[in-house]
Amino acid sequence: MPDFTHLDKKGKIRMVDVGEKDQTDRRARACARLRVNSELWQKLANNDLGKGDALTTAKIAGIQAAKRTSDLIPLCHPLPITHVNVEIQLETPDLILVEAEVRTYSRTGVEMEALTAVSVAALTLYDMGKAVDKGMVIEEIKLLRKEGGRSGHWQRNPDE
Repeated sequence: MPDFTHLDKKGKIRMVDVGEKDQTDRRARACARLRVNSELWQKLANNDLGKGDALTTAKIAGIQAAKRTSDLIPLCHPLPITHVNVEIQLETPDLILVEAEVRTYSRTGVEMEALTAVSVAALTLYDMGKAVDKGMVIEEIKLLRKEGGRSGHWQRNPDE
C-alpha cells in the first residue's frame, strides 16, 4: 500500500511535517487551457472587453493566487515564494494558454502554487469574458515540471 503523507498511522488527516527537510531551490511550472469562441478571442486580442484589460487582470489574479495557496488548499504549507510569473498566450482563435512558474527556497515544493495560479488566472478570464462567451471551457490544468527537493527534477512528456 502506498505511503500517504497526509495521513497519520491511524488514517487521520494531518499536515506533513517538513521541519527535517533541507531547504533547497524549488520551482514548478503548470498550465491551463481555455477554449473560447472567436468573438471573445478577438476581443481579448484587441483589449476590447468592457470590463477592462482582462489579460493583465488575470495575470495579477494568478500571482495573488499563488501567494495565497495555503489559504485555499487546507494542507498546503505557507511558503516564502521568491518569484511568480504568469503568462497568457492567445494561441489560436479558439484557444488561450495560461502558464505559471513559481519559485521558492524552502523545505517543500511549489507545485500547488503553480497549479493554483493557472486555475485562478483561467477563472478570472472566464469571469471577465462570460458576457461574450458563456460556453468557455477551462481544460487541462496540469503540472508541466518541478525541480528541487528530495524527488529532484520531473518533467511531463511533451506529448501528454
